[in-house]
Amino acid sequence: MRFIFFIITYTALSTFSFAQDDFLAKQYFADGDFEKAVVFYEKLVEKNPRRTEYVQDLVACYQQLERYVEAEDFLNERLKDRNPYPTLLIDLGYNYALQEKEDMAQINYDKALDIISKNPNYGYALGLQFQKYSLLDLAIKAFQQSMDLNPALDFNFQMARIYGEQGNVEAMYNSYLNLVIDGKTSKSNILRSIDDFVSEDAEDKNNILLKKVLLERAQKNPDVLWNELLSWLFVQQKQYGSAFRQEKAIYKRMDGSSTTRLENLGKDALENEENEVAKDIFSYIIENTSNNLIKLDSELYLIDIELLNPSASQLEAIQKKYDALIDEYGYKTQSLQLQVAYANFLTFKKNDPAPAEKLLKNSLDLPLSDRGTAYLKLALGDILVYDKKFNEALIYFSQIQQKLKNDVLGQDARYKVAQTSFYKGDFDWALTQLKVLRSSTSQLIANDAMQLSLLISDNSLEDSTQTALKKYARADFLAYQNKTDEAITALGDILENHKGEKIEDEALLKQAQLFEKKKKYEDAELNYQKIITFYGNGILADDAYYALGEIYRKILNDPIKAKEQYEKIIYNYQDSYYFPEARKNFRILRGDSIN
Repeated sequence: MRFIFFIITYTALSTFSFAQDDFLAKQYFADGDFEKAVVFYEKLVEKNPRRTEYVQDLVACYQQLERYVEAEDFLNERLKDRNPYPTLLIDLGYNYALQEKEDMAQINYDKALDIISKNPNYGYALGLQFQKYSLLDLAIKAFQQSMDLNPALDFNFQMARIYGEQGNVEAMYNSYLNLVIDGKTSKSNILRSIDDFVSEDAEDKNNILLKKVLLERAQKNPDVLWNELLSWLFVQQKQYGSAFRQEKAIYKRMDGSSTTRLENLGKDALENEENEVAKDIFSYIIENTSNNLIKLDSELYLIDIELLNPSASQLEAIQKKYDALIDEYGYKTQSLQLQVAYANFLTFKKNDPAPAEKLLKNSLDLPLSDRGTAYLKLALGDILVYDKKFNEALIYFSQIQQKLKNDVLGQDARYKVAQTSFYKGDFDWALTQLKVLRSSTSQLIANDAMQLSLLISDNSLEDSTQTALKKYARADFLAYQNKTDEAITALGDILENHKGEKIEDEALLKQAQLFEKKKKYEDAELNYQKIITFYGNGILADDAYYALGEIYRKILNDPIKAKEQYEKIIYNYQDSYYFPEARKNFRILRGDSIN
């Protein structure tokens, strides 16, 4: 019994000792303390001579300490073992290279490559080892030699990455494309890999190379894959017309295919303000789809495009289009998006909320899912807020909030409760709702909640009467009602009569955003500059820098000034909501390839 106890105790202590040596070796190695690491790795190798990671790390320690002779002796001893691992030859060759003994290094590299002719399966490990030491030509040679000897092996993915490291972009593209056309990997994997090398600039040499490679393949072996990849490239370059031509070719070649790709392209074009192309795409979908719901969505997108800058006469024509669509699709569960869009048009474009309220209340009698009901109630609540029926709107928003507590729709409804309470001057209740939303799963809702919460709390502490805050809430409500000129005037009153108060930077920001809406970009620029000058340490400085960057980039076509604004965010506001986009836009303007 004592003997068994002794054996168990000894085994446990041995295991503990080994684990401790392993931990300390890796820790010292990671810290760059190679003198101490080498002691533990020598012990580990002695106990586990076949563990290649210990062998590799011990050799690396010797080399870091410039103990090349010891590394050489150790590797030569290992190579005398029965069936030594062939990567040791590369380690030995590299050890000679560190001593500038290039001839000896090459002899060992050649020995490693010769092993592939006997066993091509070693090609993968040898190729990776060459790659580890940045011997990229030899790595490619190892992978290629293995594939030539055994066609079942496929190292195109590894070779593609090496070609990319070498700057041989065309060869990299071809290796990746070989993989996807042979079904060895997915198109999405390939796109993620080549995305590093493609930019928004259609004249970039890497973009031109990819287009050339894809067109050559399309000519030699027509396949819808090449159209899909060309479409992707054109989207990266913001050439939506060219992407649309590819998508039409894809749609025609695939009988009975879905219009999903076309719909996504249309939305993308619209989001990037390529309105004419978006119009062509949605018109094409209407002409070619037999799905009524898709057709209706496309009709509504076309109306959205018309509503971007409509005249009074155009509004009348658009109302007739809505009436015609209502006649065609009716008040049904399947046409909720039409009913909501029409109600929003009547309210926010025609300033006629009464028929809109009636329309949506009637729609609530339809057989609806919980989410369908919430969708309608959110829209109805928005219209009631517009019509200053705040209490009734709050009832609908609260119903959604209680029914769909953990859903994004429920969180959106809670934000609307806070926003409506803010408009009616009930700031305490608004704050109660906003505190919950600051941890929302939706980053946009959480960010909006944070902004409104800080606006209320900061300006309530400074002025117990909340006079300026009430004026701001009124101006914000006028902006909500699309009474832009009145809102600008109301904000001007705050800026004139509440100078130096905390509300000033909020008023400057809101007014600047409304100036942009009216295309008064110089006025907007001046407001943003005032925020930076007088409130550079405030919470809205990053908003001002980002907004200025967008004006300079998109409107005033001044990339140098745009870069300056984005750079301020990158270096001074890493926790900003705008940080990812600022960094991306900065890199694009600098000419970087964007991942």
